Amino acid sequence: MTNKIRLGLIGASVKGTWSSRSHLPALQGRDDIELTAVCTTRSESAEAARKAHGAKLAFHDFRTMIASDAINAVAVVVRVPSHYEPTKAALEAGKHVYCEWPLGRTTGEAEELAALAKSKGLVTAIGLQARVNPALMYMKELIAGGYVGEVVAVHVKLMREGVLSRPSNRVWQRDASLGANTLTIANGHTIDAMRFAVGDFGSLSAIVTTQVGQWLDTGTQTLLDVTAPDNILLSGRLANGAVISSHVNAIPYAGSGYRMEVYGRNGTLVASGEDSPQLSEVFLHGAQGTNTLAPLPVPDRFTLTPPGLGGSEVSNVGQMYTLFSQAVQGGVSTHPDFDTAVGLHRLVDAIKRASDEGRVVTVA
Repeated sequence: MTNKIRLGLIGASVKGTWSSRSHLPALQGRDDIELTAVCTTRSESAEAARKAHGAKLAFHDFRTMIASDAINAVAVVVRVPSHYEPTKAALEAGKHVYCEWPLGRTTGEAEELAALAKSKGLVTAIGLQARVNPALMYMKELIAGGYVGEVVAVHVKLMREGVLSRPSNRVWQRDASLGANTLTIANGHTIDAMRFAVGDFGSLSAIVTTQVGQWLDTGTQTLLDVTAPDNILLSGRLANGAVISSHVNAIPYAGSGYRMEVYGRNGTLVASGEDSPQLSEVFLHGAQGTNTLAPLPVPDRFTLTPPGLGGSEVSNVGQMYTLFSQAVQGGVSTHPDFDTAVGLHRLVDAIKRASDEGRVVTVA
């Protein structure tokens, strides 16, 4: 490719972070994107990341990196409360941006960033990687093609264990106002996968609750009060008339993982995995005119990354980079972008409002 994207990644790390688990491995050996620069908060860690991941440049101030003519695109892979400032700076500098979900700490931040990107004519991507999971891409195609016929009911669940404790570097997520919790992240990804495959909500009611009011900080062995919700229970109707139920939670032990069931007049489709659909491999089963589900192999055309890239975390992020790159190069945009993010932010707000007010909320 003659016009390789020159990417600067904010939030690079040698180990232990989402970027080191997914983004940085997904960028290795690509012929469409060059990892030109990495940025952390300290010069020593930035240089270590540069050496570890083969970048040309290292920065410890994102403003300096964004101002560099060496890059024309930016990936923002930091904690949610810190998404807004570097994303806004990158857009103002005329750089294309791939930001992890949630786009902002609030819907207002997300709306501002989406409007700014649009005014600048820039390509954006939001890290809703379930939308590029091959099995869910195939599921969406099957539903659109009439595999299940008219959709009458949908049930979604994600049960994740480990709510009782957190390491010290993650206890900040106990504060609901910081925007990174089960409602926004686990529920956000899971409900967005359903929206992608089946369709948007028309109306909903909800219970959003914190069932475990304290976490053990495993670094200091102290109990900390929690305001972040850990259980989100939804019921409602989709815009297409189907009824839906969903339960996403963080529970103490032995979570049963992810499952989305779509029931139609002609058949049934079931997607399942060990964890959230943006993180884990998803398996697809279907039935038409029978009560027996059978495996549905996913066609190779839905896999957009080279074989052997890594586990599902890496490959799903790699899928997103492929589509982001194609859009930057002037192709048709088929990936989730900042407008997609705004829609999900507004849906999360509607879920919270339905719970707070104890009523059915109409979703625009």
